[in-house]
Amino acid sequence: MLVTKADGTVEQFDPEKLRGSLRKSGAHQDAIEAIVSEIEKTAHDGMRTQEIYRHAFGMLRGTKTEVVARYALRRALFNLGPTGFPFEAFLARLFEAEGYKTLTGINLQGRCAIHEIDLAAYREDHSFIAEAKFHARPGIKSDLQVAMYSYARLLDLSEQKVCNADICGVKNLKLITNTKFTTAAIKYANCVGVDLMAWDFPKENNLFSLIDKTRLFPITALTSLTVAQKKQFLNAGLIVASDVFEKTDTLSHLGLSARKLEALISEARQLSGKA
Repeated sequence: MLVTKADGTVEQFDPEKLRGSLRKSGAHQDAIEAIVSEIEKTAHDGMRTQEIYRHAFGMLRGTKTEVVARYALRRALFNLGPTGFPFEAFLARLFEAEGYKTLTGINLQGRCAIHEIDLAAYREDHSFIAEAKFHARPGIKSDLQVAMYSYARLLDLSEQKVCNADICGVKNLKLITNTKFTTAAIKYANCVGVDLMAWDFPKENNLFSLIDKTRLFPITALTSLTVAQKKQFLNAGLIVASDVFEKTDTLSHLGLSARKLEALISEARQLSGKA
């Protein structure tokens, strides 16, 4: 059976890929086999991978909160749009959990040009600047051109610092996307020394593993919120699920009913490992 991927390409349906994504979410093996069996029965030639995801997600509903959230996490990242600013803020929170101090949306004067830096991060043993490439749809990849201009930016800023400490010289650049990189972009970045981070790249220390490690899920992963409420929360500066119970002053101004608020806080605590 052939399935159509998000980027429009067609490939053979592989039940092991579905098992892998469900296993990655933490789903129980019995649930995994039940979902794969049901999708194999109902799948048809030309079926879109998005349909497979929706079907699997529907069958997962009612299981543990964190399992559902992990499976839906990639889609939750797409909902951080339409602009890239919430994604940059989310990345900053992830690296702060790793011990970095962060700056977002700053301007640095290079040798030849002024550069707007999406993210700068530093701690006692390491510092870096980062280019954040947010895409609202899964089929869009960051390509060779993106990797090349990121490297050019690194070269132009090589004499600058992101803080006053000796460690803060601009020596390392991370190119981070919520989707994927093209093969040409990966080859070029490896050659010139630009660090890449995507949803599932590299194999370790990728975006998914960093979120899973820190337990900092985006606010858009909360199923208790409507699409409109997620946008409202992002506009209010609530970026990660734990903000729901850590920034109660902000939450009190968003007009939620007591019942809705209780359900939301309960879900956020479970997702953040604070239940």
